Formats: sequence, structure tokens, C-alpha cells
Amino acid sequence: MKKIVITGAAGLIGQNLTPRLKARGYQIVGIDKHPRNTAILRELHPDIEVIEADLAAEGPWMDALAGADALVLNQAQIGGLVRDEFIANNVTATEKLIAAVRRHQTPYVVHVSSSVVNSKAVDFYTETKTLQERLVDALETSHVVLRPTLMFGWFDRKHLGWLRRFMDKSPVFPIPGDGEFQRQPLYGGDFAAIIASAIESRITGTYDISGRTTIAYGALIRLIKDITKARARIVHIPFGLFWLLLRLYALVDRNPPFTTNQLEALVIPEVFPIIDWPAIFNVRETPLREALIESYLDPRYSSIILSF
Repeated sequence: MKKIVITGAAGLIGQNLTPRLKARGYQIVGIDKHPRNTAILRELHPDIEVIEADLAAEGPWMDALAGADALVLNQAQIGGLVRDEFIANNVTATEKLIAAVRRHQTPYVVHVSSSVVNSKAVDFYTETKTLQERLVDALETSHVVLRPTLMFGWFDRKHLGWLRRFMDKSPVFPIPGDGEFQRQPLYGGDFAAIIASAIESRITGTYDISGRTTIAYGALIRLIKDITKARARIVHIPFGLFWLLLRLYALVDRNPPFTTNQLEALVIPEVFPIIDWPAIFNVRETPLREALIESYLDPRYSSIILSF
């Protein structure tokens, strides 16, 4: 059995990727620093090795790459209010991982970058993901760089999954402005299939993995509401008021699931490149409605999703 090491293994991408790689016969080593999330990963997959460690600090975790066939470099600080946290998780941790790759001569790396490297957004996430990609591009080891757009799927805490849960808990669901800004949501299950394909084909280069269905944010929210039968009433509120409410929320929650920076990025009028990734990686593209149903109505995972 070939060993695959996944960092950020207990998050959205890792939780979607692990069962798919297991089904292909790989031995999985998952590394993540969040105790609650790693506990869920261990509960769902007692047959894999799970290492709870902070990748920004050198430690025994680095030896997990000994004998590994590939590394999925996937850890990322996505949201938050403190720049140092983005530097630690997106930059410093990547430097440590690259050192471990070189030490153990890991033959292949899949780097999960982000479409934000092509974005007009100016925030800690965009800055540090750009730096992270540069670090990987300087790596002499064979590697591929994947730039996904806004993702959703099992175990989504930060994006559409949080919004879906908010619909269940609140009598109203606010949409900033007219809600007509375009989004390109990418199903985490499809992205996991792309990663698995890359591991097997050893493809190299940089690929923009955008959701191939472009949809207005307001229409996307209404589609999720229709699928989940959430009772929240959708209302449009001015952007400035929405921003102020998020700012006030951040005063009582040091790790808010949605920040003012993310709101500002959300409404930027930009569409990312669309390529024929189903053909390039020989994977099936799941239609948007079907993917949302799998994400939010799957009976095997719904109870965990709602508490994640």
C-alpha cells in the first residue's frame, strides 16, 4: 500500500479526500492541529494514522513523510482576524513541510492553492496563499498546483456549510446588496477526485480549478434553501449594514466563521478562468444541485456536518 500524507486532513478537503483515497487502496496519514476536528477524523476513519500537530513548529510529525509516495499540502488559514495566524499556517508551516519533503525525498507533492492568487482581493488570506504558492513553485520535487474556487461539501465550516446551518438557526437570512455578484462554487467531492487523479497520474503544472457553473450569490442561497427546506426568510440588506454586523460579531468571537474581509472579497465582481478539468483529470463533474444534495442531505454525514 502506497502511503499518502495529507496536511489539514481534518478540514473540508481532507475529510472529503480521505475516504476516496482509502477506496483506491492507499495508506493514509492525516496531520491536523485542531483537536475537535482530528477527533472526528479518527472516529470516521479508525484505520488511518492521525497526527495532531502544529506544522509551523518542527517536531516528530516531520518523520511522517518517511517512505511517503506523495504529500497533499493542504493546510491553510482561511478565516480569522490576526495576520500572524495566516503567516504561521500558510507560510511558516509550508516552509517546514518543504524541509521535510527534501529530507525524506518525497517524490510528489499536490499543492492545494487557491483562486485568490488571481483575485483583486487584498487581505491576509490572499497575501499568504500567494506566498505559499511561490514557496511550492520553488520546490525541485515534482509537483502540481491546484487553484480551487469557493468550495463546499462535507464538513464545510467556513463557507456555504456555515451559511446552510445559519439558515436553520435564524428566522431571517440576510444577503448583502442585490446579491447579483457571481460565484463559481466547486464541489469538494469533485476536487478530491481531482487530487486523487493527480496522485495517480503524476501530472505537473498549475491548474485553475473553478466551479464550472457560474451563479449569482443570491440564486445560490435560494437554491440551498430550496434543497434543505430551511425556514429562514431571505432578506436583502445594505452592504454597509451587513459589514457593520460582521464587525460587531467579531468583537464577541475571536474566530468568526465569516469576516468583513471575506465579505469584501465576496462582492468583488470577478470570474475566474474555467478549464476542462473533467477531461484533464478524467473525473466526473457533479451537477451543482446534485452536489448540494450530497453535501447537505447525506444521511451518513448530516449529524456530523451540522455540528462541525
